[in-house]
Amino acid sequence: MTLFYYLLDKKGINFLFTKILNYKMQTILGANGQIAEELAKELNQNYTTDIRLVSRSPKKVNETDNLFPANLMNEIETSDALKGSTIAYLTVGLPMNSLMWEEQFPVMMKNVIAACKKHHCKLVFFDNTYMYPKTSESQTEETNFEPTGVKSTVRAEIANMLLSEMRKGQIEAVICRAPEFYGPGKTQSITNTLIFDRIIKNKKINVPISDNTLRTLIWTPDASRAMALIGNTPDCYGQTWHLPCDDDRITYKDFISFASVELRRKLNYAVTSLWIFKVLSLFNKQIEELIELLPRYQVDNIFKSDKFKKRFPDFTYTSYQEGIRKILKTSNEK
Repeated sequence: MTLFYYLLDKKGINFLFTKILNYKMQTILGANGQIAEELAKELNQNYTTDIRLVSRSPKKVNETDNLFPANLMNEIETSDALKGSTIAYLTVGLPMNSLMWEEQFPVMMKNVIAACKKHHCKLVFFDNTYMYPKTSESQTEETNFEPTGVKSTVRAEIANMLLSEMRKGQIEAVICRAPEFYGPGKTQSITNTLIFDRIIKNKKINVPISDNTLRTLIWTPDASRAMALIGNTPDCYGQTWHLPCDDDRITYKDFISFASVELRRKLNYAVTSLWIFKVLSLFNKQIEELIELLPRYQVDNIFKSDKFKKRFPDFTYTSYQEGIRKILKTSNEK
């Protein structure tokens, strides 16, 4: 009787679900980025050793990883990549190229949804906040989309594509949404590129737009750990989840000040205004692609992850001070 009541308990069901999945394959689609790499490590360590990594040129993260070269723009290859999988994680990223986003993201999402439906595979979609309003209002899972610009419009389109299928009961899926990244290794973000990469290379730091607005950033390993946890927790499906961040938000001025203390030297920086970015965008395609994203740096960014923290109170997330310290320590060890 005790076992019967345990099985009815939510934690008991989740525990057994995870143990069952230890013998079934989980697949990462778009397996070459920092998020995917950390996800593969987390799945291997805590959930399953039966992991398939899918990209055009996948590389092993764990010794037991199964590599599956595939182009997610191809419907047949996408379907083949998910054969035998119980859970698929869609973590694919594209370069900052608006035309590429318009042409590829919707097709990839369509192909992945079709493949998951065909093979009865759960889907975990790693999403961003580009489509949210670029204001200082708090962002929750209920925040309405207000896309401005090509990239945010595309992200709204593919999120809505999946949400529509979820509402119709056509697919068992979950959306894991994260704000801007910062982190170790090959983490790609505006903050890493303009702040931490320049600190590591001993170059002058370029702060985008403002040094005194509050930022909400997510430590990339935390994002991957949280996504693995959600993907392996059955009652999380059918919802959108904000992934956990440090709520003690700090400004770029604070980031640089803390890094200065850690390095025991003063770090100089310049704030690059929006109008300067716009002028530079006339001569630089990469900067032109960033313009639609930059207004969010003019205001405080209050991304809330209370829902996750309430559901998973024992999950430990990285403080900004700890994250900065890890980035600097890793760079000094190279």
